[in-house]
Amino acid sequence: MPTFPTRFVYFTGLRREIFRNVRLTGSWDASGRRSDAWTTVPMTPFVAADGCPAYAATVDLEGEAGDELAWGVQLDGPQGIDLWGIMTEVGDTGSTDRRRTFRLRGGAGAGPQEEHYHLTHCRRLGAQKHYRPGAEDPGIQFSVWAPNARAVEVVFGEFRPGDPARQTGHVAEDGTGIDPAVGPFTLRRTSDDPGVWDGTWRTDPDEAALGDFRDFDHRPYMFRVTRDDGSVRYRTDLHSRCQIGKGHVDPGLPDYVDPVHGRGTGRYSGHYTELDGTKGCSVVIDPDTVTRHFEEQVWPEIEFVAADEFWRDEVSHEHPVPRRVEDLVIYELHVGSLGFGTGRPGNFGDALEFLDYLVELGVNAVELLPVMEFKGRAQWGYGTSHYFAMEFSAGGRDQLKHLVRACHRRGIAVILDVVYNHYVHDADRAQWMYDTAGHESNVYYWYEGRASDHAGFEAAAAAYAANPDGRDNPPVPGHGGYVDNLSTGYAPRYHEEMVRKMFIASAVALAEEFHVDGFRFDQTTSIHSYNVLHGDGRKLGHVNVFGAKFLRECARTLRLVRPQLMLTAEDHSGWDRVTRPPEQDGLGFDAVWDAAFYHHLVGDADDRGPADARLIKVAGEGGDGPLALDLFAGALGGSGGRKVVYSESHDEAGNAAGTHRTLVVAAGGEPPVGSIRRYAEARSRWAFAMAALSAGTPMFLMGEEVGATRKMLHDRVLESQEDLLGDRSGGGARMFRYYGDLIRLRLGHEALRSREIEVLHVHERNRVLVFRRWAGAEQFLVAASLNNAPFASGYVVSHPSLGTAGWKEVFNSDAGFYGGEGVGNAGRTLPSQDGRIDLVIPANGVVVFQRAP
Repeated sequence: MPTFPTRFVYFTGLRREIFRNVRLTGSWDASGRRSDAWTTVPMTPFVAADGCPAYAATVDLEGEAGDELAWGVQLDGPQGIDLWGIMTEVGDTGSTDRRRTFRLRGGAGAGPQEEHYHLTHCRRLGAQKHYRPGAEDPGIQFSVWAPNARAVEVVFGEFRPGDPARQTGHVAEDGTGIDPAVGPFTLRRTSDDPGVWDGTWRTDPDEAALGDFRDFDHRPYMFRVTRDDGSVRYRTDLHSRCQIGKGHVDPGLPDYVDPVHGRGTGRYSGHYTELDGTKGCSVVIDPDTVTRHFEEQVWPEIEFVAADEFWRDEVSHEHPVPRRVEDLVIYELHVGSLGFGTGRPGNFGDALEFLDYLVELGVNAVELLPVMEFKGRAQWGYGTSHYFAMEFSAGGRDQLKHLVRACHRRGIAVILDVVYNHYVHDADRAQWMYDTAGHESNVYYWYEGRASDHAGFEAAAAAYAANPDGRDNPPVPGHGGYVDNLSTGYAPRYHEEMVRKMFIASAVALAEEFHVDGFRFDQTTSIHSYNVLHGDGRKLGHVNVFGAKFLRECARTLRLVRPQLMLTAEDHSGWDRVTRPPEQDGLGFDAVWDAAFYHHLVGDADDRGPADARLIKVAGEGGDGPLALDLFAGALGGSGGRKVVYSESHDEAGNAAGTHRTLVVAAGGEPPVGSIRRYAEARSRWAFAMAALSAGTPMFLMGEEVGATRKMLHDRVLESQEDLLGDRSGGGARMFRYYGDLIRLRLGHEALRSREIEVLHVHERNRVLVFRRWAGAEQFLVAASLNNAPFASGYVVSHPSLGTAGWKEVFNSDAGFYGGEGVGNAGRTLPSQDGRIDLVIPANGVVVFQRAP
């Protein structure tokens, strides 16, 4: 029987050596014959050409060409011992198995067959360091995934330091802007084994001109791709670590007028600071260094330090960074909405200066709206174009690292909002038609079947093209087979491993290179539940299955590399598997955003109805009628089920139709001034207390703590900027103190951070809600009223859980220094007797009691 020497390699793509005792296991016996009983052998560690740890083993397999076998890897790592090292599920909708399969190829004596698995693509694609055998210093290798391309080259944009007239950072479609002094270099189809090609193109590893990485550090570049129809297009590197361009100019727009080249040429003669980074060149970056200073007056910067040195003093023992979701109080921060008074969107420098404010407020986690490269600069960032590049106009990758380090030194965890449910809506030069002219082979987008399968849609599109009627979202020829997922643009191609790995590797890189502490995944319901065919709206269950596979693979990989990462999801499905571990067929998230909590609590969006309590909206509209507290009590009682709860988020602060800032909602939509503001602040304090004292993880949007009133709109960032620092010491000082005191109360007691909660009393006509929180012997009682008059003579609550005990008032939202009337229990200890207690509860207020020992 023929023998097939087969070399198996497990590439990590990670600079840290985090795995031990790595073993190959496969479906063959000790003699190499195919078997149902798998055999395990040790793998030998080595440093791969990317400079990262890798592991290899060679096995002589016996069989016939075409025989199918399977393999995997076991290892010990940060998560534990005997872990399964393959994160990728098989491409079968009915299986969650994670084994790699292959067929024996060639014949006896043909040389070792190669089978590879890449845990991450962090150092595989793009402009990467490449270590040649025997070389001490790395060269550079350019790699790109373009399975439909006929040919690929890398070209370099002209950029002359010190000469602003030659710093455009742009290559036009006719080649204008290419630096003739370097390159181009041809990329060739490369494969781990001659029998299999995965669509990857690479420069020649022995190319002498690419022998020194330093020669290319910070050079702008693009890929010149000859697509499947012979057309040539210039494409950015989707794995680039930097996109040059700090502005909003898109030279490709037909009405763009260049002062040198004229209208509609696609050429650009301006400076890179005015160019939109999504359309500019990619830039070679050394991921193993960080700028010594937060900011220099020149770019590229001059002084760098090794990454290990930069992170050496990252953590303060005096201010430990929280590592559990339930221990967080999250401040949702849009960096661009800082910078009040500057006339520009905020940047990482503004965020760095803002940290003392956050420390005084007392939050221990900041969640940044997306900071990866997006179109323009005055946006929220939810249209990500390049998943490894940080928004250049905000300060770029190294400034984000400085910000993360500064947060950690203050005990503040950093959570990044990531968008893997769609791409930037204008993805030309990025994901859209990257290497093809045909929709059916548009590799980054999910297209179902062939164009001929969607004849009805195509006929409608042709009819519309012949006789347009001006409707919104008209049918576009060729688009019938795309998948919609109720987010921006068409769904990513989750069944393609290279697409999934791009997203996953970006998250791993953020964790490894930027030391972020967690992620909030945008609209995961679009990934695993909302997928429909664009042509006819038909539900696509198999697409949902692959979306779930992607989310599990992502969670598994992140946990394998950094088990303490905190993962939350914006998910509206109510699916209990979202917060189950992948080992239990779950998606692996620690918690989900609870939008229902918000809609019951505030609920001012136009699309909400009687199914939501909408407490603050109804109370703000006036009157003394009953409130649907029972509906809210259900959400409050369920908040311990791995939820992130909030009284305001970016979407509900003016961006969704009908929504306003909480203070405005609490004022009934009126300007919150004078006596109206007094009532509005009381109701706003009530709203935040419900989130802060719930059993969920509380979060609030920037500005809530000082009573911000301006709407936040995703595309009008400058209009939403408010003087938070000024308000903190001015009109918002009392709210700021209230938020800080309540945050410190929660963080100071395990009982208030636990997931334990019990609603004891709900009275809709009295507008009173009472609940308790506990952990071990520590107990708290919370009495909350949205009644417009206080229960100054007492309010009796009866419930067996109160028992016979003493309850000391430890917090009162109506205190005078918060702007209240001072109605309360004066810090006294009140007795409960046989489950009955008599409390003073202020109007539109909350009082908190701690059970006496």
